[in-house]
Parts: sequence; C-alpha cells; structure tokens
Amino acid sequence: MSDGLQRCFVLHRRPYSETSLILDVFSEEYGRVSVMAKGARGKRSNLKGALQPFTPLLMKWSGKGSMRTLRQAEPISLGLPISGINLYSAMYVNELIGRVIENETPYPALFHDYLQALTELAQNDNPEPGLRRFELALLSALGYGVDFLHCAGTGEAIDPTMTYRYREQKGFIASVRNDNLTFLGDELIAISERRFLTQQQLKAAKRFTRIALKPFLGGKPLKSRELFIPVLRARSIGK
Repeated sequence: MSDGLQRCFVLHRRPYSETSLILDVFSEEYGRVSVMAKGARGKRSNLKGALQPFTPLLMKWSGKGSMRTLRQAEPISLGLPISGINLYSAMYVNELIGRVIENETPYPALFHDYLQALTELAQNDNPEPGLRRFELALLSALGYGVDFLHCAGTGEAIDPTMTYRYREQKGFIASVRNDNLTFLGDELIAISERRFLTQQQLKAAKRFTRIALKPFLGGKPLKSRELFIPVLRARSIGK
C-alpha cells in the first residue's frame, strides 16, 4: 500500500473490462507502479476525465504484487497545456520512462526532472532543449555517468576547439576522426552544462543521447517516434 497520497502522473492507460483502466503511473516516491482503476470508465465515475497523461495527480493505492488497486485519486491542477509537436514530444518522454525505468524503483529527483520537462513543453514552442535536458537527466538517474569536461585519455580539460571521439564506458578521447561518435569540445561543454545556445549544440546533444540510450531501449522502436515522423513529413511538405 502507498503511504498516503502520492504525487503522480499517468504515463499510459489502457481499457480493462467494460469499466476499468490499467494505469502505468510514475510516482514521486515509488517510481513506476502498475495500478488498476476499477470502474474508472463507468458513467458515474468522477475519475473519468482525471486519469489522463500530463495531469498532476494525488493517488493512493493498495495491494501487493505487480498490479495495485487504486483507492483514491484527485487532480492537483488542470492538465498541462501541451499541444502540437510538443504533445508528441511529451508522449516520447512518457514512453521513454516506461521503457527504461524498472517498476517499484524510486527516482524522486527524476520525477522533478520529468515535471520540469513537461512544464517546458507546455511553455515553449521548441521542444528540443527540454527533451535533451530530460534525456541527460534520465541517463544520470540510470547511472550512466559520463565526464564531458575531461579527456578520458589524458585527464586534461576539454578544449572547446578540439574534437573528441566517444568510447562507451570510457568517455571522450581526443581524435582526428570525424564520424557519428565525434564531438567538438564546445559541444561537450554545452552538454555538460545542459545549456544549448546553438542548433549545432542541440544536434550534438541529440546525437549523444541517441547513442547512450540505445542499449537501454534495445532493438524495439519507440511508438511515439513512429507517430511523430509522418507529422514532421507533412510539415516539411507544407512549407
């Protein structure tokens, strides 16, 4: 049983029987939890419109094992106003958490990073900086420690004007090669500071997080990304 009401977000929901829902919940104190909301789809349920992704919730559940039973839920506020391309980005963030975070493992700091990411997606037209910051926070939470500020070969500080090649489990080593694993020192410093001032720095951060997240995601493609690609194509054709 949860210890009192927990701050939560619904990552994903699916129908169960005629009136119930199965929820994949991300909570501040318990991490990911699978919860059955009995009767939540019923005509008389006061939760019918509340148990939605991107709505801050207070929830309480009971039971043991892999599936808990919802006992109480109430929205803290209205759902965050995320729309357009940013909605697909928020769906991607939810799917990312659902794919790489184990159930019943607390990630209180990541919960706040998640809330910050949703807030940025609700407030900003460009989703990319917020997405990159969240991906980097997720990697840190998973224990994927990378030193962006020192050369793994010499221990010297990263030179903004030099190029470095990423080697998994080792870090960045000075290199004259130029391929998908090569980054400018200026880009590595920007990634370390989570502060992206140019499109080049943003693209480099995206390239790095794709490389680093791949072992956690395996070969199965992300559904949110598959949904997003046709939208991007339609936008490019319309320009």
